[in-house]
Amino acid sequence: MLTAKQNMQETIRGGNPERFVNQYEAITLMFHPYIAHSNALLQKGQRNVVNAWGVTNSFPENTPGAFPVHTPDKIVVKDIEHWRDYVHAPSLKFSDEEWAAFKAMYDEVDGSQTYKATFIAPGLFEQTHHLCEICNALVYYAEYPDEMHDLIKYLTDWELELAEGICSHLHPDAIFHHDDWGSEKSTFMSPDMFAEFFLEPYKQIYGYYHDHGVELVIHHADSYAATLVPYMIDMGIDIWQGCMESNNIPELISKYGGKISFMGDIDNKSVDYSGWTREACIKAVRRACDRCGSKYFIPCITQGGPGSVYPGVYATLCEEIDRYSEEVFGIKREEITRLPLQILF
Repeated sequence: MLTAKQNMQETIRGGNPERFVNQYEAITLMFHPYIAHSNALLQKGQRNVVNAWGVTNSFPENTPGAFPVHTPDKIVVKDIEHWRDYVHAPSLKFSDEEWAAFKAMYDEVDGSQTYKATFIAPGLFEQTHHLCEICNALVYYAEYPDEMHDLIKYLTDWELELAEGICSHLHPDAIFHHDDWGSEKSTFMSPDMFAEFFLEPYKQIYGYYHDHGVELVIHHADSYAATLVPYMIDMGIDIWQGCMESNNIPELISKYGGKISFMGDIDNKSVDYSGWTREACIKAVRRACDRCGSKYFIPCITQGGPGSVYPGVYATLCEEIDRYSEEVFGIKREEITRLPLQILF
């Protein structure tokens, strides 16, 4: 029987998977020394925590993650024309001992069973609106393009330095990179504007990872971004994780399968809510699998990591994906060998 990693490889390469890939089963999310210094991993309930970039974040209950607090006193960039006075990139100089401690965690994971995927967040667009506030940032893209290009270059150079450290010390075979590019129904900017600001920077970043031994670039954007898929392919994204139901995933698979794979099509709003039910999970799983198939597609909750807002939802989705694999492929659930769900830090 194929391991979870092998089955995922068959799926994203258009081969012969033995079963549906079950959400994050073939991905172990792992970290790096910057995380230990960034003050960025909040626990639910934490509020007004300032990270290494000076951004204030809160993580309210019953939400999937932390988000910046943008009352006027907490916005980092007070004047976009003088953004350099406010934005100061955190140091990425870490001791050999710190790198070695994280490398030991990577070495403990069986790479034949799962992808060792380095977790990186936020991405370039998110970082600009974290620093500026999202409405301000969108205005700045239109009215101050030169300043935003310069800010993005500054962030890109920092990401490339981070990439160099990750690749030279940790040697992951995948990266899991966040950057949300839209709402449920639309992108935050037109495709042409998006390409103007982000195509080349991401080609640099993702190209660096591919050129330095990273097999898969998995990009998380739980949003509508169907119109950006050609740019995702050009950037070097192998899997778009978080593709919401609004994107018409079957159409995207038909058009782009073989160039990129899609991981999602189970929106949190469809299954992950107060009073959630197994019946809703069954419906969402079968709908996604029936309409998207098993090639170039991984059924998955759209949020950017294994788990759910409400306890039990993610595990129930896993159970129902396995149950449906048994029906469709004839594979017995008890025969599936799966590593325990892991996020290592």
